[in-house]
Amino acid sequence: MRLLLLAASLLLAAQGSAADFNVRDYGARPDAVTMNTAAIQKAIDAAAREAGTVVFPTGTYLTGSIFVKSGVTLKLDKGVTLLGSRNIEDYPLMPTRIAGIEMTWPAALVNVYRQKNAAIVGEGTIDGDGKVFWDHYWALRKDYEPRGLRWASDYDAQRPRLVQVFDSLDVKVGGGLLMRRAGFWTVHVCYSYDVTVDGLTIRNNDDGKGPSTDGIDIDSSRRVLVANADISVNDDAVVLKAGRDADGLRVNRPTEDVVIRDIVVRASKGGITFGSETSGGFRNIEAYNMTFDENTPVGILFKSAHTRGGWGENLRLHDITMKGTPIVMRVNMNWNPNYSYATIPENVKEVPPHWKVMATPVPKEKGLARFRDIKIWNIKATGARSAFEVAGVPDAPLQRFTFDGIDIEAKSGGYLRQARDWRFTNTKLDIPAQAPVEVGGDSHVTGLPAGSFVVRNPGAQRP
Repeated sequence: MRLLLLAASLLLAAQGSAADFNVRDYGARPDAVTMNTAAIQKAIDAAAREAGTVVFPTGTYLTGSIFVKSGVTLKLDKGVTLLGSRNIEDYPLMPTRIAGIEMTWPAALVNVYRQKNAAIVGEGTIDGDGKVFWDHYWALRKDYEPRGLRWASDYDAQRPRLVQVFDSLDVKVGGGLLMRRAGFWTVHVCYSYDVTVDGLTIRNNDDGKGPSTDGIDIDSSRRVLVANADISVNDDAVVLKAGRDADGLRVNRPTEDVVIRDIVVRASKGGITFGSETSGGFRNIEAYNMTFDENTPVGILFKSAHTRGGWGENLRLHDITMKGTPIVMRVNMNWNPNYSYATIPENVKEVPPHWKVMATPVPKEKGLARFRDIKIWNIKATGARSAFEVAGVPDAPLQRFTFDGIDIEAKSGGYLRQARDWRFTNTKLDIPAQAPVEVGGDSHVTGLPAGSFVVRNPGAQRP
């Protein structure tokens, strides 16, 4: 019997050790100089044959794009860093979606691409070393803007994301990872189902502030959990996306059944954001236990454009604290026109295919985003500049937003326009009497505290 037990224990030990695939055994060197792409990929491919775990001895591994396969756990323990190559050639071009458009684009540094049951976890670091890509973007944009091509800058300055989960199922990312200096977006979850992003620290403002370095982008995906993240970026912190303009309307895939919770945002352009890519729509999304500070200009942000289309319904945002966040809530359905509307200059003779896609006209009736049945409660904001900056569109008013337990201290109430059937209960607005909430004559709002608002004709929409 003892011999049988010993044999069984030895078999289990052998199986346990066989499940770990050490990149050192495939030629990887943690010296921050050796290019380790091929060695790491060999370890991943070997692990895929046995549903194993890829592990790394302590050190810094310089690498280009790697692809985590089905059944594989890529584990980065504390003291391990994946350092992204500065050479764009080390990120192969692949079909994907970027900023709402399906096109060929460089792969991310770490990819889960059309796989299932995969994980990227640990307490190590994924460092995109992205400044070279940021500098390239600014140089291209400086050239493009005078030529009327601001809208094309983000698409033509091809920059690698840090982590991409694309067209995949049952994926986990997190476990204490530090992600920093992404060349473009940090974590992009696109066309995927049953994804958990739990336990991340994101820092993209080292070496200067990286442009368009979103924190976590959930894009036309379903059943996603985002939790326990500490974020400092130079664009939106946690953002829901669903396609842009004619291409997004063609794809027509919503982002739905998403939970976002326990998030600290230390710097961003928007704390929790919907858009601007709204074409496929948003449904059944809940965000709560979030904290923003003065380095996030807008706490709750909805943004779209007159060619985006799409919709949002059954969105629930609650238990959010803002300390010094300048604007508590903004809704802008005509966001950033120079970026949002693609017009190809007549003097351009060679037009890239994705330019043609972006410039495809969208009928007016399909181009207006429609948000309705939104619930927002338990919001505490202090030190704000403005409580509300909300402007809908006459042909697509913002319908049935309900607010409860709102406590805002601000220098101005701001404005509400094209807000139909908005209802406030248990609301406290600590704002100067001379700067009340301006409610447009095109709106229907009930429950704001007496003396905190004034009804005025909407006039021209503010930018």
